[in-house]
Amino acid sequence: MGPAKRYRIELRGRLSDAILAPYADEFLIDRTDGTTTLAGDVRDAAHLHGIVSHLTGLGVELVSANTVEDGDRGGLPSPEL
Repeated sequence: MGPAKRYRIELRGRLSDAILAPYADEFLIDRTDGTTTLAGDVRDAAHLHGIVSHLTGLGVELVSANTVEDGDRGGLPSPEL
């Protein structure tokens, strides 16, 4: 298994904390403009498939899932200090 890759996963709608709870420790989460974006490291294809399957199983619409450069926050704003 190779190194984890950083992904930006965009979902339609402003998802609740309850839906996102399984990902709160692993991903940066942003809710803007009617979408929810997760950005973080995905270990492998099975991990990505598990995330997508879980969310779509809850009726969440996947907009996109793309790799981003190392060190990139997946287009998410910096956290407030």
